[in-house]
Amino acid sequence: MTTLRAGVASYEEMKSRTMRIARGEQHVSAQEPRVWFTSTESFAKVLSAGNRDLLHVIAEKAPASLDDDPALTLSAQRAGIASQANCATAADPTAAGVLDRDGCTAMLRATYVDETGSYVVTVGAAVLPGAARAAAAARAIAAHGDSAGLGPTVHTVQFNGTLAASFSNGRRQMSGVLSAGSYVVLYTVGYADSRPREPVAGDTYADAEMTTLATGVAQVVLAKVGAPLPVPHCPGTPGC
Repeated sequence: MTTLRAGVASYEEMKSRTMRIARGEQHVSAQEPRVWFTSTESFAKVLSAGNRDLLHVIAEKAPASLDDDPALTLSAQRAGIASQANCATAADPTAAGVLDRDGCTAMLRATYVDETGSYVVTVGAAVLPGAARAAAAARAIAAHGDSAGLGPTVHTVQFNGTLAASFSNGRRQMSGVLSAGSYVVLYTVGYADSRPREPVAGDTYADAEMTTLATGVAQVVLAKVGAPLPVPHCPGTPGC
């Protein structure tokens, strides 16, 4: 287990300490903090339960391959995972407003490409303070969907050198939202080539393929991130 030592000090105290170290007047021991915060409030915000869960998900639980899950009739490979972002920058304004209202503090996004190289899906997992808030947020976002299948949703994440490199917000074709436990998953799907948004309802094949892939990926990701986190095992540690 890796231990991260954190300290709390004012900006002036941190600056003074840095200058003393630079002048050789103070040496940094192995027991000193490596991360500093200006207040206990800022420290607590970073280590809130939601953010801890979200960081755990991005490191451990977002699946890299979705080629053997019964929820999918198409296989998909992960193109990449984006850095954790706040809801205002990771989703459309309407969706972000709903999530913010219901207590979302952060979102992580991943992009997947189907096995044929035809479609790209970006999913965004947001953690909210409780199942009731998550369900309410998902309902509110779904209520804003349009007849063409694209409503307020997650912003796409592009990854150079992959088929997701050109998947911009303007190329989103369809979207949706799911929730389970304290998580809300927004998802959007489009073509892997350079086609801009165009109604796909008239193309029954493309409509069915996109719907199946996007909802399948979202369901698998939601099942992964929504699974209970393991109970910490640290015998002899109070409160653990």
